[in-house]
Amino acid sequence: MSADAVDQKIPLPRCAALGVQHVLVMYAGTVAVPLIVGGALGLSKADIAFLINADLLAAGIATLVQALGLWRFGIRMPVMMGVTFAAVGPMIAIGTDPALGLPAIYGATIVAGLFGILIAPLMGRLLGVFPPLVTGTVITLIGVSLMGVAIHWAAGGQPHRTEMVDGVAHAIANPDYGDPAKLAIAALVLAVVIAISRFGRGLVANLAVLLGVAAGAAVALATGRMGFEGLDEAPWLALTTPFHFGLPRFELSAVLAMCIVMVITLVESTGMFLALGAITGRRVTPDLLTRGLRADGLGTVIGGVFNTFPYTSFSQNVGLVTVTGVRSRYVAAAGGVVLIALALLPKVAHLVASVPPFVLGGAGIVMFGMVAATGVRILGSVDYGANRHALYVIAISIGMGLIPTLSPTFFQHLPAWTHAVTHSGIVLGTVVAVLLNLFYHGVLTLERSLAQAAATAHSAE
Repeated sequence: MSADAVDQKIPLPRCAALGVQHVLVMYAGTVAVPLIVGGALGLSKADIAFLINADLLAAGIATLVQALGLWRFGIRMPVMMGVTFAAVGPMIAIGTDPALGLPAIYGATIVAGLFGILIAPLMGRLLGVFPPLVTGTVITLIGVSLMGVAIHWAAGGQPHRTEMVDGVAHAIANPDYGDPAKLAIAALVLAVVIAISRFGRGLVANLAVLLGVAAGAAVALATGRMGFEGLDEAPWLALTTPFHFGLPRFELSAVLAMCIVMVITLVESTGMFLALGAITGRRVTPDLLTRGLRADGLGTVIGGVFNTFPYTSFSQNVGLVTVTGVRSRYVAAAGGVVLIALALLPKVAHLVASVPPFVLGGAGIVMFGMVAATGVRILGSVDYGANRHALYVIAISIGMGLIPTLSPTFFQHLPAWTHAVTHSGIVLGTVVAVLLNLFYHGVLTLERSLAQAAATAHSAE
């Protein structure tokens, strides 16, 4: 295997086709975060469509920086960038706080990106604080925390809705929650994903989730359960403008929460870059690793400016490099161009935003369950004999991390400045996992940290 394959320029038609293939593999995961956050914050369909376009634009720009390089940014390898699921819980906690909202999300995202750029050269040291025991626990917690979103999607929405009676907000049971017809369509999506993943081959198998959503949407449309209100008003072409939802706000609690997410993101990316180096035959030097991590930070800054979220390398696309055998970074760059082109099409984003929640529910169970399963797989690589207190770290961290999900008012009497941490299970669980691991096991050496990060990435892939 030659590292020259990474710099190979292949014919434009084939390069473009392979770039589209990368986009198709990552598309469902890419648009999931705007759908989750937009739905949790009660945004309109038009605003969610705008979030989707902003997400695609920032992902495309970040991908181009990673693949082609820009000054001291970019690892110059076949990397596709997308929003990290690790940011979902903290962003919802920030966005649903009446004193914060979307501007605070974007302010915290911009600062977290700058923080990521600054600490990129130090990640070798920080890896000793994030061994597989911690990363596996955190990734498992991310998947488990998101599963509630998929369950509510499959049931058709939220179990309760808010109605104003005499000026007072009251929670009223949603009579449409759990409608058998909606559950049936969600089950159909899940069945299609399972069937394609079992019998599909090559690209088709990699598109199982996307094809499952398409099948569910077709059934919902045929049965009159999917509408396209507002589609005619959406323009064919439009540019995503910075600070669409207002100027960013910089709140300390929100910034701290997103900086923790940024560290998690950089740890994930480090492992993916090391795994990609092994796959492509290009040695990932400390300087190359720093350039790649700086691009993660820059992508996150771009995300905050263009009304979207933190970015990381997508593991499914790293896996696709292995499947296709094509290691050229120009294929990833072509994928970045495709993402930017899609970001110019508001009608396409509006179509995605029109997909009913119960259709997304079947796919969400798979996607978020796979995140949790990846965490479990990473935890399977832990040497429990040498780390005899590992089960305490896992048990207590997941238990603490699930408190905000299972009991949202558990920490309601704590000061407001703590809410960005205590109201996000992912942030809370990460803090607990890091502190407990330090207490029981201390800090790993740099050599062991890099070796374990590479092994963790292979498990995730």
